[in-house]
Amino acid sequence: MNIFQRIRNVCIGILTLLCAIILITEPTDAYTFVIGVLALGLTFTGIKYLAYYFSMARHMVGGKMILFRGVIMLDFALLTGSLADVPKIYILLYLVAIHAFSGVVEVLRAMEAKRTVGGPWKMKFSQGVVDFLIALSCFVFIRNTNTTVIIFGIGLMYSSIMRIIGAFRRTTFILIE
Repeated sequence: MNIFQRIRNVCIGILTLLCAIILITEPTDAYTFVIGVLALGLTFTGIKYLAYYFSMARHMVGGKMILFRGVIMLDFALLTGSLADVPKIYILLYLVAIHAFSGVVEVLRAMEAKRTVGGPWKMKFSQGVVDFLIALSCFVFIRNTNTTVIIFGIGLMYSSIMRIIGAFRRTTFILIE
């Protein structure tokens, strides 16, 4: 990770931390804020993948996966943006599904990193477990939307702190001789 990527990760972490504080302090008004943040984040991610595909990945092996990932991210962004008029429980179920899926994926990535590289897998594993626990606790308190938004804000705080910590960690290099 170069210095620009580290600075970008710290800035994104601080911005996410501020958003989490807003969510925790104002849980009643956070519904539209959460929808907006999710839709914008997914839109930017989808556009980033599509720009990467059209600039470089179309010439690479497996480049079509980048294209599919970008299109799916944009589809999720459109779906999230269109959920502003539906009842809050559907948004909360959507958030639970996103956290549960990302938690399982992070745990599986950590286990693969432990098997193959033997490097820093503990941080990924803890992020995956925390994401899954957030999904579980949001599912338990799904009837009380304020509590669920506060739990989501706490998870967002944890994620931003881990992003900032990850920006200051040393990058490991694998040298094959």
